[in-house]
Amino acid sequence: MSIYDIKVKKSDGQEYELNEYKGKPMLIVNTATKCGLSGQFDGLERIYNDYKDDGLVVLGFPSNQFKQELGNAEEAEQACRMSYGVTFPMHEMTKLNGKDAHPLFQHLTTNSKGILSKNIKWNFTKFLVDEKGEIIKRYAPTDSPESIKNDIEKIFSK
Repeated sequence: MSIYDIKVKKSDGQEYELNEYKGKPMLIVNTATKCGLSGQFDGLERIYNDYKDDGLVVLGFPSNQFKQELGNAEEAEQACRMSYGVTFPMHEMTKLNGKDAHPLFQHLTTNSKGILSKNIKWNFTKFLVDEKGEIIKRYAPTDSPESIKNDIEKIFSK
């Protein structure tokens, strides 16, 4: 199964396949607006603005798996847009771990290395996927969006 075969839903419930982004690098991140790391929304938005004309897509997936998100995806998206000026696509509330984990996060965790465990341990775990759908790297929640820039630039310089 390719990442492009996976279906996701935007915060408004509209379903689509990630195939929509085939040929474009993606930075996929699980988010939470009430998390102490929520300041990373600013850095994620800067990366999106810096590289979107080159084709990079930042995709936010709110999750309440760690009890730090608002009641539903629409509230989370509104908070991201109003408080942090986020313009990149936000998605439905998503389960990250366990038997009910969304297929996207099953794919990402199965095909990347986590420290000690493949499970996502906290909000703002980030995955950089190249234009061919290959996972380039998994980043810890505490890795700043700015620290990913060199890896993004390597994708564009191939």
